[in-house]
Amino acid sequence: MKPTKTPTLILSFFASFAIYCQSENTYSIPELLTSNSKEQITITKDWERKRRKEIIELFKTNVYGSFPKQEITVKSNLISEDKNALCGKATRKIITINFISKKDTVRADLLIYLPNQTKIPRPVFLGLNFFGNHTIHPDKNIPLPKGFVKNNAEFFIFDNTATNKSRGVRANRWPVEHILERGYGLATLHYGDLAPDNPEKYQEGIYSLFKNESIDQTGAIAAWTFGLQTAMDYLVTDSDIDSEKITVFGHSRLGKAALWAGALDERFSIVISNDSGCGGAALFRRKKGEDIAEINKLFPHWFAPNFHQFNKKENELPVDQHMFLASIAPRGVYVGSAERDLNADPYGEYLSLYYASPVYELYGYDTPQTENLPTINKPLISGKQGYHIRAGGHDMSRFDWESYLNFADYYFNTY
Repeated sequence: MKPTKTPTLILSFFASFAIYCQSENTYSIPELLTSNSKEQITITKDWERKRRKEIIELFKTNVYGSFPKQEITVKSNLISEDKNALCGKATRKIITINFISKKDTVRADLLIYLPNQTKIPRPVFLGLNFFGNHTIHPDKNIPLPKGFVKNNAEFFIFDNTATNKSRGVRANRWPVEHILERGYGLATLHYGDLAPDNPEKYQEGIYSLFKNESIDQTGAIAAWTFGLQTAMDYLVTDSDIDSEKITVFGHSRLGKAALWAGALDERFSIVISNDSGCGGAALFRRKKGEDIAEINKLFPHWFAPNFHQFNKKENELPVDQHMFLASIAPRGVYVGSAERDLNADPYGEYLSLYYASPVYELYGYDTPQTENLPTINKPLISGKQGYHIRAGGHDMSRFDWESYLNFADYYFNTY
């Protein structure tokens, strides 16, 4: 079994940077298989009934907060279905998710594409998008978002309002037709419909439905995560979708939300983060790239207020992200990194996966066997864990998608 404490880590980056740099850092990471009461966890039953639950509570209290879902009702309705979408390649469904309280209703639209050439039910990838469902594909039948949309002149989005000119502007990150050709469906919703990504406005989304005291210990990531879980609530009821083969994924801050959704909701079969960095897959205690103080300064609305007390005090945080990834076990987990995305600390992302391995070993699965960063552009799959570091920077590329689709093929055909 791999050590879970006091690793000595050596990071090497690549010649393509034009600068070869090597750094060493020694630190202790929290014990993964020792309970709060100092009990050693040696069997899966104790992991599931005790230690995993402890870890989830620690992350709720100290990092992500808890979404107060008991105060609202969620109702999802199919509002349109076209079985001849994208020139007959797909069935397109649009689902309205209504978050309802005594005060008001907040709406989010779930967009689904399912491949027509494959047998029912189909496996599906579910993820949030940054600028509206209409930006992932130029399909004119995708409704424009009703909620908060970030201004972006490059994407023809002004005054927080989406326009027809912004249709398909993010299609480079969403190869819809290729995903369909590989036999997978795609489901997405706009994260701004759930909570505006703005420290002054993030409580104008679904948090506006709550009493102030209900949301004083949470943040935007918890709302985005709840949106993924409510989307999952619909997906598992759709007979066209294989409820046992749903993958949750996300890029950057939405990768953080995907990981948290996967940790909380065991219905997700595979959990994927792409360049999720600090607060995502990367180890906090390495203090490489973006650290806790920096991310809390730039994005004070993302995490629970308690998280701010660990600015420049990473070693005092009772958890680290290897525990985050381990909480997904025994389901599939894949971490994608990028060579030039130093802010996300690619090596720290890999090490979290590596140091989560003892839990997967409890279940008898193969795990990554070395601390060394895998070779660039050569995905590593070991048991139910996967990782790659690709050339390039902070983005969601075709290489990333191909790797995730390949992992899903392997996973669903193996387990």
